[in-house]
Amino acid sequence: MYLPPLDPDDNDTATRPRQWSTWDYRKDLLRKRIALVDADVVCFQEVAPVSFDDDFAFMKELGYQGEMFRKGRFRPATFFKPSRLERVSPEVHKDRALLSSFRRATANQDGQTPKSEKNTDETSSPTWYVLNCHLQAGKEGRRRVRQINEGVRAAMTLARKHKLRNPERHIPLIVCGDFNGGPECGAVRYLEDGGVDETFREDGEPVVSSRKDLPLEHPMVDVMAFVTDRDPPATLVVNELISIMVKGQAYENPTLSEEMVTRLSRIYDKLASEESGDTKVMGIGDVEAWLVAINGELGRGSEFRNAAKKMGWKDGGNEKERITLPSGGRLSKQSFIEVYEDELKGGKFWGIAHDMAVLGEPLEDAGVFQARFDRIYCSSILKPTAVMDFTSSVPCPNGDEPSDHLPVAASFSIT
Repeated sequence: MYLPPLDPDDNDTATRPRQWSTWDYRKDLLRKRIALVDADVVCFQEVAPVSFDDDFAFMKELGYQGEMFRKGRFRPATFFKPSRLERVSPEVHKDRALLSSFRRATANQDGQTPKSEKNTDETSSPTWYVLNCHLQAGKEGRRRVRQINEGVRAAMTLARKHKLRNPERHIPLIVCGDFNGGPECGAVRYLEDGGVDETFREDGEPVVSSRKDLPLEHPMVDVMAFVTDRDPPATLVVNELISIMVKGQAYENPTLSEEMVTRLSRIYDKLASEESGDTKVMGIGDVEAWLVAINGELGRGSEFRNAAKKMGWKDGGNEKERITLPSGGRLSKQSFIEVYEDELKGGKFWGIAHDMAVLGEPLEDAGVFQARFDRIYCSSILKPTAVMDFTSSVPCPNGDEPSDHLPVAASFSIT
């Protein structure tokens, strides 16, 4: 989400050229960054399955091969260098979490044993585990705890299948990705404190009905905080919007501010063209025009799904049935505002800001919001040996950063 949105008709602006938002430009930034770090394992979140092979063909050129999560519109994907590592087992797919197991390669792509592995037999190279997560966003603390708990327990199950003795103490496990929450969220506390119980509250609600314990002997290590001579950098550096959008800034149960309701009412009045008594409402043509304006095409985005339901679409009991806008359906002003209320409750502040700008109601600049949502944790048997900080003082994405999230990177040894 480039804010304000880049002008599609202005390719020559020196300060914010339109090309920044093209995939070719962003892909080139990603390629250079990944080549610079030269990690054994690279984890992505929010890759698009419809274009995954083409989007990440450059990873093969850099010597990686990868696996994508098997379901969802935006998925985690884990890549590794087969010249250095080999898979021990097929990937395990949990709820928005992809579990991989690796050990050092016994032979490289040319059939030669890597220098670090000479005089080392296969059984002396330990198996280690990477859980690549993209936890649920929004007011979903209970689901985030369940997702991280299931992922870690899947790693323990796989380690036992690999005949690792006392995995509670000895599993070399790395948990990384987008936690969609800061230090106060249940998923983070589960890893750092060793569990959460029914008294813990996130967004004012319990995240478990009974205690869930981390199945490890010790809590996991917050790797980016392992270096103590600086604060871990923010990984989400974007426009500050909460003060504008949220009524009273009550983030635990957000509702749209009066200013936002007024702006949305004006937008609705401009879009609505069908007569309904003394007023005008949004008919199906108006709704389609609105959705294409904000999402680029019809059928994508949570706004589309929520609008269709408010216009009367029902799934008929089949959850996999394709959602469509009901023929002859109408969207009232209240329902239009409720679509954006739902977006707000889902934590999609920057998506709302994008829509407002596209629809002629751009929000004022209220500064920068920073948070550390992207994290790396390791089990106690692993020792972080280096971390790599990436920072930005201006909202992302921009000409130097291809994503709204900054990466995190670290290396480890097994103690």
